[in-house]
Amino acid sequence: MSKHDLNTAAFLDCVAPLLDTREVASMKQWQRHYSTTCFDHCLFVSYVAFRLARYFGWDYRAAARAGLLHDLYLYDPADRSAHPGNQCLDHPEFALRNAAALCPDLSEKEKNAIVSHMFPLAVHLPRSRVAVAVNLADKFCATLEVAHLHRMRRIRRWLPAPAQG
Repeated sequence: MSKHDLNTAAFLDCVAPLLDTREVASMKQWQRHYSTTCFDHCLFVSYVAFRLARYFGWDYRAAARAGLLHDLYLYDPADRSAHPGNQCLDHPEFALRNAAALCPDLSEKEKNAIVSHMFPLAVHLPRSRVAVAVNLADKFCATLEVAHLHRMRRIRRWLPAPAQG
């Protein structure tokens, strides 16, 4: 088995139960960063956070789960009536509330990673290595998505195959 296959299998062990939920699947209906859906963005962030955490010997399971749930806000961000203020500041709070309802077993590291993922714009600071991994992964992935570089052959080979459905 190749190193890529081992990483993919370990990653899926961390997030497979979440991928099967209605809430996570519902992220496929909203666009994020132009041509990327919220689901695809979160899957990308999750995998990059997983790889970062695994490389550094950090809690890669928590990084993968928090990365997948970091944008679980479950509303259309273009609908100004769906959130009370600035989408940049509001959505981490909504995502944390939805993630905690979906996963009552979320660790404090996972909760902090979700609510602080917009650092330095966020009200909450990243307080763990897991939060740092998710923050870095989110910035990296969003930059590639906005620049339309996430579809490059080299990056696509690095990612696990997209989930079906």
